[in-house]
Parts: sequence; structure tokens; C-alpha cells
Amino acid sequence: MSDYARTLITQTLAHRWAVIALSVIVFLLSSVGLTRLTIDSDLRVFFSKDNPQLLQLEAVENTYLKNENILMVIVPRDNQVFNREVLTAIKDMTTALWQTPASIRVDSVTNHQHTWADGDELVVEDLFDDIDTLTQADIEQRKRVALNEPVLLDRIISRDGDVSNIIVTINFVEKSPQIINAIAAHTRQLRDEYSSRYPDIEFYLTGSVMFDTAFSEVGQKDMTTLVPLMLLVLVVTVGLVFRTVIATLMTLIIIIMATGTAMGLAGWLGIAINPASASAPTIILTLAVADSVHILFIMYRLMNQGKSRRQAIIESIEFNFQAVFLTSLTTVVGFLTMNFSDAPPFHNLGNIVALGITAAFFYSIFFLPALMSVLPLTMRVKRYPRQFDIMESIAMFVIHNKTPILVLTLTLVTLLGFSAAHNRLNDNWINYFTENVPVRVATDVLEQRISGADYLEYDISAGKPGGINDPDFLAHLERFVEWLRAHAQVEQVVSITDVMKKLNRVMHNEDDDWYRVPEQHNLAAQYLLLYEMSLPYGLDLNHIINVDKSATRLIITTKNRGTRALSDFDLEAQAWLESHTPQYMNSQGTGISIVFAYLSKRNIVNMLMAAFGALLVISLILIVALRRVDIGLISLLPNVIPATMAFGLWGLLVGEIGLGLSVVVSMTLGIVVDDSVHFISKYLRARERFNMNKVSAIQHAFTMVGPAMWTTTLALVAGFLVLMLSDYKMSADMGLLSAITISIALIMDFLLLPAVLLIADRRET
Repeated sequence: MSDYARTLITQTLAHRWAVIALSVIVFLLSSVGLTRLTIDSDLRVFFSKDNPQLLQLEAVENTYLKNENILMVIVPRDNQVFNREVLTAIKDMTTALWQTPASIRVDSVTNHQHTWADGDELVVEDLFDDIDTLTQADIEQRKRVALNEPVLLDRIISRDGDVSNIIVTINFVEKSPQIINAIAAHTRQLRDEYSSRYPDIEFYLTGSVMFDTAFSEVGQKDMTTLVPLMLLVLVVTVGLVFRTVIATLMTLIIIIMATGTAMGLAGWLGIAINPASASAPTIILTLAVADSVHILFIMYRLMNQGKSRRQAIIESIEFNFQAVFLTSLTTVVGFLTMNFSDAPPFHNLGNIVALGITAAFFYSIFFLPALMSVLPLTMRVKRYPRQFDIMESIAMFVIHNKTPILVLTLTLVTLLGFSAAHNRLNDNWINYFTENVPVRVATDVLEQRISGADYLEYDISAGKPGGINDPDFLAHLERFVEWLRAHAQVEQVVSITDVMKKLNRVMHNEDDDWYRVPEQHNLAAQYLLLYEMSLPYGLDLNHIINVDKSATRLIITTKNRGTRALSDFDLEAQAWLESHTPQYMNSQGTGISIVFAYLSKRNIVNMLMAAFGALLVISLILIVALRRVDIGLISLLPNVIPATMAFGLWGLLVGEIGLGLSVVVSMTLGIVVDDSVHFISKYLRARERFNMNKVSAIQHAFTMVGPAMWTTTLALVAGFLVLMLSDYKMSADMGLLSAITISIALIMDFLLLPAVLLIADRRET
């Protein structure tokens, strides 16, 4: 490959102006695609179209109504909802929220359909209709009704009557960023307007649509703030290492071109930016720095030894070509394995970054040498004796302590491996945002003051058309509802049995003894028919009963404890139904969090299998490229250990792995291979080309590639740590764990890899 590299770079320099022009043209044409980039902020983008749990959720939503909503949380400063001013604000806000785009239902304490009997006539009207005409006694009487109404309590009104909530149900004909933005803009305008009109009331916005909006806004913010910050970090890092403007500027140009090319191609290919792939530009900027740093470092060192600029460029490419090619290839393989994820956003992230790494390779191998060869500036070459002294010291330490290093490392890996196995699989999509994001603030207020923010739904079959009026079915359903309400995790249950019990009591002169489900089929059907005929448009029962009344939906609100707790609770509920109800009533819970729970489980398994496959592919690539089976197998050790140790540390510090962290092994696998490939290639070059013994070859590898290795690692760690500043917790956690993995990888490459080479390489010089 050395001869091929020399021929390639010689031809590149011979046609340098054409190479520069072609590179710029490719960059500009690709970058035009940036104008075609779109943002997909739908939370459900994480689920593939054939996801079985998503299909179940959509089946329930198609039968009833989708549970996509806007929640307006209303918090009076005096903690009194039931006074004339606050009730007026709620009533007016309820009316205004009916104008929300795509809204089909608005529920609040003021428009709750209060029911009573006037003789044989059933009367249904708003609980707080004409507030100005109500006396304080009237308000107190209606307050008692509200605080004893299961449909309202812990859902619309808090138990203490100090906080209220307005729920706007949204029905998307076609969900698009435009309609989501329109909904968010309308509700925010109302919130701001009413905040000014009622300074003694605080208004907060949450709900699934506001989470969709937050995904889009946080993604855009990350791309406009983290990318410039990452550029600054890289400029400072590379500048401190090279201490020359030219090298820093060239590195900056390469990473900008690689990032612009990848993101532009994503636009041309119709790859949408989503909550996960929004971190792609920062990751590309971080990874693209490695190739140019290795090439420039060797070039500068050769110039420092007195070689001409042209000769230094040729020898640097010849020296680095194999390693740069292999590291780029293995990194691309690692990121492409993200296509095995069950979550499509990670497909986009992996593919975009793979494009960026490929672009960085070609720009570094062709454009960078061509540009460096025509620069008219005189480059003052800096000496780095301190860096080489440090590398030489590390080399001697490893040479003299190879056996203790190997034993200590393997012991530590074993201990952390046990710790890694204790990580619990858990996810929490509600907490995907940091506590300063408005929707997270609103959700925390909702959970602390009124109700939970997580939903679980059960589609309970009655076995036949009209079966929901059957007394036996209602009795079984009521017992299930009672079991649910007694469960510690349940905050609130919406059930048709509450409607039936209320109607039964109303039709028996409000006698509390009759607050139970009707015991006659015809009577239950009659009550329900009268009630439905009295309900206004938009406040019917279609959200909990199907068209032919053969099934009903239970909507359960729970505290936000993560997908693990929710899936465990669902298994309990399924077991209760199987033990206490007819078979046709058996049902499995559904809802966004349950879909996430099963997705996380499948994803961690799929990604571990993908990582294993990638490891085999990468090992085969290294064996073929290095033409040494033993060295290829040796390279596995420092490439597998970092992820094991990182997840072990994570198990000690955090102990939970969610959807975002499930891709870290595959994502970092290709990255951590980079330094080991550079080190091994320099080691083999010394052994085979310069006929050095093992000890001398180790020293040679340290001094030739060591400084570039710690420089690129510093840049990589800094880049991934920048992701921690994201308001999107999935990106922040992914960045932190990746930074830990890459840091450990450098330590392994500086200590374990040379120790293993010294012990295991039996080939004579």
C-alpha cells in the first residue's frame, strides 16, 4: 500500500490545482443541499412503521381518539382555583383554546358536563356556565361537585383545588412541522396574553404536542450553538498542539468541508434531521479532525528534520495512508451498524456521520496535501521536544512493567465487567429534556401539583356489540378500575363505569346508595343513550367507547417513573385481567411509554449483536490489511475493553441505560479502533521496514504517533463533552459515555496495547 500511496500523492501534487478546484466544487454542490434539510420533530419518529407496539397503539387510537394533546396548567398564586377571577380565566381560556388548529376537544373544570335529573328529564350542562351570576354559595357547591368527580380529580383539578388543567385533544389529519408549529404558536400566544391579563395566575404549557415542539427547538438550538462552540474548542485544541496558524486553519477548513458535505448530502438524499441526528454535525466536526492532525503532524516533523515541504507532504501521506484509510473505514463501519437499531433516528445519525467521515478522508488525502503545497506562506516549523520526552517516558514505563500492566488491566476489566452487567434497562422520554426547558418545567409542575404525566391505555372488549351495557361486563370492569385506583403507581383512571355510576345515582334522586353500575342491561343502555344525546359537540364519549359499543378504553395516568416501572405495572395489570375477568376482556397496555419500553429492550439486543458483527468485520479488515492474523487478533483487546469499562463505570455512577446509550457501543467501536490502528501500523512499519526489535519498535511507535494520538483523543473527548451542554438529555448522556469510552481507549492504547505486543508478538526481527 506504501507504493500505491506514493503514486497517489505524487499524482495529486502534479494536478494540485485541479484537485483543489474539484474539491471546492464538490463541497459547494453538496452544501447546496443544506437548504433542503428538514426537521422531523414528531416523538413517534423513534418508532419504525412496523413496530408491533406502535401498531397496537395506532389501532387503539384509530378506534377511539388519538391521545395527542396540549395541557395548559393553571396555577393561581393564592392557590385557590375556585374564585370568580380564576374561574373566569379558565372559562375564557377554554373558549379560546377551541380555536387551536387541529383541536377536536377541550376539557376543563368550567365546561365539565355536570349532570342531574329534573323529573324524568336528564339535564347536562357546563359545571361553571355563567360565572358572573353565581353566588359564592353556588361556587362552593360546584366546587364540592368538582372535587368529588372522578373524571376531574387528579386530571383536571388537584385534590386541594389549588391547581387546574385544561386538556386540548389534537387530531392530526397529517402531522407536519408546520401544523405543530401553528399549534404551539397559538397556545403560546394565549398563554402570554392571559399571563399579562391575569398577573396573579401562572400558566404552563405541556403535553405531547409541546414535546414535539421542544424536540424541534432543542435540535435547532444545538445545531446553532453547539456547532460553533465545537469549532472554537477544536481551534483552541489544535492551535495549542501545533502552535501554528497554518496547521490550525487547514484542520478547521477540512472539518468544516467534511461537515458541510455530509449535511448537504443528507439534504439532497431527503434525510430529515430528528432529535437523535441533530447531534450529527457536532460528531462529524469532532471525528473529522483526526485524519488531518495525523497527516499534518508527521509532515511538520519531517520538515523539522530538514525535508522540503513537498517531500514532507509525500512522505506524510505515504506514512499515514494505510492507517488513515483503515481508521476511516472502521469508523464508517461502526456508524453504519446503527442501521440495525430499531429506532430510525439512529439510522439517520449513523448514515450522516458515515458520509462525514468518508468526506473527511477524501479531503484529508487529496485536498489537504494539494492546498498545503500551493500556500504561499512561509511556515515556521515548531519543535516539540517535551511531547517526545513524555512519549519516550511512557514507552519505557510500559517496557519495564508490561506484565503488571497486563494483570492489573485485566483485573480491572473483569471487575468493571461485572458492574456493567448490573446496568438496568430503563428509559424516560418525559425526562429527555433538561430541567430548564419550558416543557420540562411545565411537566414537573403538572406532576407535583395535579397528576402524573405518563399514560397507559387498555382497550377492553365487551365481547359483542352493545356489550358495554352488560351488567356482568360493567361489574368486571369496575373491579378492575378499583384495583387500578388502589395501585400505588396509578394517579387517575378515566372509565365508562364512572359515567354509568353517576347516571345511575342521578336517575335515583342523587341517592349515594345508587352510586354503582346499573344491574340491568336495558337500563344501562337507556341511561347512556340519554346522556350521549345531551352532550354538546366535541364533549361526547367517543374517546372511551367505540362506535358499536363493543369495547371501551381505559386511560390511566401514572407518575413519571420510567419505562421499566410502567412495563412492570402493565404486566401486573395483564395478570389481574387474566385471573379475574373473562378471556375476551384480557388486554395488553399501550401508550407512548410502553412503546419506548419495548423499543429500548429490542434496541439494546440488536445493537449489541450489531456491535459484535462490526467487531468481526473490523477484525477481518485489520487482519487482511496488516497481513498478520496474530496482530489483528491482538487489536481486539484494546478495542473491546474501553466500552466494557465505560459501561462498568456507568453502572457504578448511574446504573440505568436508555435508548440513547444503547447505540454507544456500536458508535464508539469504530472510533476507538483509530488510535490502535495508528499505533499498530507504526509498530509494524518499524518491525518490517526498519528491521527493529520489539522494544525499539514500541519506542518508535510512541514517538511517531503518540503526540497525534493524544491530540486527536483530546479533540474527540472535548467534542463529545460539548454534547453534554445540549438540553436534550439523550445527546448529553451519549456524549458523556462516549467521552469516557474514548478516554479509556487512549489509556488502553498507551498501556495495554504495547504491553500485549511486547508479550504476544513472537515474530523474530
